[in-house]
Amino acid sequence: MTVKTLPSQPKVGMVSLGCPKALVDSERILTKLRADGYGLSPDYAGADVVLVNTCGFLDSAKEESLEAIGEAMAENGRVIVTGCMGNEAEVIRARFPNVLAVTGAHQYEQVVDAVHDAAPPTQGPFIDLVPEGGLKLTPRHYSYLKISEGCNHSCSFCIIPDLRGKLVSRRIDAVLREAEKLVAAGTKELLVISQDTSAYGVDIRHDPRPWHGREVRAHMTDLARELGQLRTSEGNAPWVRLHYVYPYPHVDAVIPLMADGLLTPYLDIPFQHAAPSVLKRMKRPANEAKVLERLKSWRAIAPDISIRSSFVVGFPGETEADFQYLLDWLDEAQLDRVGAFRFEPVAGAQANALDNPVPEEVKEERYQRIMAKTAAISAAKLEAKIGRTLPVIIDEVGDADPDDPDWDGSIGATGRSQADAPEIDGHVYLRDVAATLKAGDIVHVEIEDADEHDLFGVIAG
Repeated sequence: MTVKTLPSQPKVGMVSLGCPKALVDSERILTKLRADGYGLSPDYAGADVVLVNTCGFLDSAKEESLEAIGEAMAENGRVIVTGCMGNEAEVIRARFPNVLAVTGAHQYEQVVDAVHDAAPPTQGPFIDLVPEGGLKLTPRHYSYLKISEGCNHSCSFCIIPDLRGKLVSRRIDAVLREAEKLVAAGTKELLVISQDTSAYGVDIRHDPRPWHGREVRAHMTDLARELGQLRTSEGNAPWVRLHYVYPYPHVDAVIPLMADGLLTPYLDIPFQHAAPSVLKRMKRPANEAKVLERLKSWRAIAPDISIRSSFVVGFPGETEADFQYLLDWLDEAQLDRVGAFRFEPVAGAQANALDNPVPEEVKEERYQRIMAKTAAISAAKLEAKIGRTLPVIIDEVGDADPDDPDWDGSIGATGRSQADAPEIDGHVYLRDVAATLKAGDIVHVEIEDADEHDLFGVIAG
């Protein structure tokens, strides 16, 4: 009998920087390459070619991207650059003239072609294998679901429309088919992402498509309702989290879905500021008073809803009165999770031409004040959860170590409540869990303690 030796697979390394949308791009690229017969290398040494998916949103992110390219060049030398900073190919090639190729954001075919040129694929039925749901860079139990590319806004501090273009929505049936596959492959939590989730389908006039015997529009409310119908292999509804939601009027329609348990009671809304004069300079809607009314109405319908947002401090022209207005607004809004950023000029952004720049020391002082304010709000909200029993999804379980003389026999675990998205929000730390507990399990936890950002508890008996 002749034993045939399988040809060795060329291997690809990946460095993925930036936001979850870029992470989804990386997953799609790797899924296509895996389908073409490539293996994945966990380090530079084992890779025939290294992909660096860059971020180009802020100058600091660009510098991080250039450092990552430099590291890949030094450690491997065969590097393909893609992602948002790929739009500045001349900058990249000026620093690293020997990179193999440079492509822009979501140019999947060009990236794959460049990999084919650098390390030709090995074809064969035993090699071209991709797991159900594609390749993922996140843990198996949660997945990002990207519903569109680009953005139709023209915020003065942002260059995303220049990097990723105007809004381009995916077909609703394609999005739902991907979500269905992800859940079938073990996803327990779907995180819906885009540059503007609320605008989904506007560019294609909310084009309806048949789905399981009925028509469904490419619209955020239809999408949310359909995602709420999905079920895991155990027959449970996955958590469905909406990110990058602009507070358009139709957002009100998804709140009852949260009250009915079809959506995770969580909204990520990029408010950016509250002072009308600053919002005007940012070229963002100035309806902060109406937003406060809507927050109250949302909480009346879905009392457990958590609102997260991000804010920019030190924007050009921001006065002390503007900043105090923001702090007072936060006192009223009582947001659950808040991130803050010091304004940073971005090459190509309109805001760079605005007058009255805020000195760096003032930016820093305001940043510290807003973080202290939001930490105090968070601490009070989390303290109010002590004594409650909350559903928690497990991210990591500690190891039993009977050979360690100091081991007391207990095992801990880290999870998240429905108020906590991965990577950006807080955690729930569990004590005395069973060794059989695993990542992706959803358990009910009695909350025993809290600090400014995290909860602590034990699985309810």
